[in-house]
Order: sequence, then C-alpha cells, then structure tokens
Amino acid sequence: MGMDHHQSIVADKAESSTGRVHRPSDPPRITRRPVPVSELPADVPVELPAENSMTNASHDPPPYSSPSDTSLEHQTRPQLPKGPQYYPGLPILDYRQYLPPLFELSADSTTITSKANYLSENAKALATLLRNLATVPPKPQIIIQGNRGRKVDFNIKLNLMNLLVPNDPKDRLDYLRCVSKDEVALRGGSDPGLKPDFGVDNGLDAWCDRYVKDSTSIKSFTLERVVSNFDVNWLEGQVRSLVASTDYKGQVTVQFLITHAKVVVHSPDKYNKLLTAITSPFSSKSKYEVVKAVWPFATSKNGEQGRRCVVQSEKTWWEEWRDPIRFAIGTKRQGWVTNEDKLECIMEGRGKGIKLIDWGSEFD
Repeated sequence: MGMDHHQSIVADKAESSTGRVHRPSDPPRITRRPVPVSELPADVPVELPAENSMTNASHDPPPYSSPSDTSLEHQTRPQLPKGPQYYPGLPILDYRQYLPPLFELSADSTTITSKANYLSENAKALATLLRNLATVPPKPQIIIQGNRGRKVDFNIKLNLMNLLVPNDPKDRLDYLRCVSKDEVALRGGSDPGLKPDFGVDNGLDAWCDRYVKDSTSIKSFTLERVVSNFDVNWLEGQVRSLVASTDYKGQVTVQFLITHAKVVVHSPDKYNKLLTAITSPFSSKSKYEVVKAVWPFATSKNGEQGRRCVVQSEKTWWEEWRDPIRFAIGTKRQGWVTNEDKLECIMEGRGKGIKLIDWGSEFD
C-alpha cells in the first residue's frame, strides 16, 4: 500500500503537493488515455496504480484473434507512475533523478554531465531540471583504512545517505540556494567574483536565463549537492580511538567522501570533438557555479542549543555502528559494512569481544 508523499523543502519555493508513493512491486494501472512520456517535476502528485482489473476475470484462454489496432495498444500500455519510489530498507526518493536521460555518470560516481542542446537553449527547462535533481541527496560515505607500508590491513566503507532523509517527508530540511551577494563564486566567465547578483532565494531562474543568453562558445552550469551540520571531526575521533584500542600500529586514514554530488550542464559541441580539444585551451570559457542543494544533517552544528537531527545524532549513530566497525576491522575487512553486519552484532554479539588483535608482523 502507498505512503503519503509530503512537502519537500526547496529554497526556490517550488510548488509542492502531496501524492502517493510508488512501490515497484505494485501492479501497473491500465488507463484508456495515453500518459505523457515527458518527465514530470518531482512535486507532481502521483496516484498509485489500482488493483489489476483482470484479477477476477475468467481463466479460460481467449480465442485467437488477429493483432489489435496499434493505436489502441499504445493507449492501453501500462505506464510507470512518476515520483518517489518505495524500496524496503531504502530512503523514499525518486532514484531516477540520479541519472536522468542524456546524462553520463563519471567513473568515480561524483558527477553527472550532459551536453543536451535544450538545456543550453531553454532557461525554463534548465531551471525545472535543476529543481528536480535537487530533490535527491548526495551519497556521503566514511572510509576507514589501515595500512603498514604497502600492505593494506583493512579498508572499510559505510554509507551515510540515510542520515539525510527522514522516514516522514514533512521532516525534511533540504533546500536549494543561490550564492549571496558577498559570496565569491564563478558567476560566468573564468574567474570567481561577486557580480552579478540575483539574490539567494529567487535567483535560480535569473541565473539560468543568464546562462542561456551567454554567447560564450564553451560554457557550463553546475548544481552541487552538499551536506551541512554534520560533525565529521567528532566521528573521526571516535573511529581513531576504536582502532587504537585494537593495538593497531599502522597508519590510519579516515575520509568522508561524497558521491553523486554534482550536476554539470555543458554547452553542446558545435564542432567535432577533435577540433574542440584543439581550440578549447585558447577559447574563452564561462562557468556558472552559483546553485547548491543543501542537505542538512541537523538544524545546527553539534553542541548548539536546540539542535535537532534529521534522523539521529552522531553519537546515536556511533553507538549503533561501533561494534560492526570493530568486527570489520578485527576481521581485516576489505569492503562495505552494511545493515547485515549490524544485524549480526545485535543478534549474535559480534564485535563486543574483540579487543587486542594479532596484526602479525609488518612484512606478513
């Protein structure tokens, strides 16, 4: 059954309305009217498919008939509902926004890029796309590695994305913002500056319009997804203390990486790629890095009065994941630490008995 889809907070004050959440396991509705194939904005209400109308039909095989009229077939073809999708155990998001049509994902999964003509020619289309892509968060990760020389003893990763998306969509804190008047940024051209300024709250449409009207042959427009108010220093300290308690003598590296963090729209190639590669070092470039989708971990920084976390505090998260992390390090894991590890620690007590570990000699 569906879940209510509540209002997402977007700073550009995009309109939002409630709708039902699509579950991939639900049967599709068959409609008599053609469903538009164009991508809908994320804030459009979506109706759940009704139960299959053929459920109570006779099970006798129908008589053979010639192929039906193609136009009727097109009208009755099931269509996948738009909007957020429900997968048990995952945040309720429209995951299609991570890789829309005509975009490519970088090898390190940090950036999607497109050279679609319409995005550099239609300001309204560009603004609509950016607002849609801002409705899904980046994927923050913590990477913990221990090595002695060239030998990597453990290298584990944990996904922190679920800490940005509450179970109830009305509790979301994410918003879209443009650069302020006193914020140095790439506002067109190749050098950062303070001009022009279109305001923090209402500038997206103006920036998109300026980008489209920019006659520079090589230009780009970037949306960046960022995480705020997450105390990475406190969490790193907990990790290092835990590793030290195992008597590990190697070098410990703790990194906080963010993937699916940037959306870049490039002007289309007007000439062949070889010619572009030759001329681009000598051509003028215009970059727009003026828009950010902000995904707060909490309402304010750690330690400030009245702080409210979107899902849970850093301390609560650490208490839940300390034993799975200790067990993964103690077993010299190379890979992800997941909910399955946490479940085994809860059910079987794994990780609690691990203290000092025999790491062997440095040259094993």
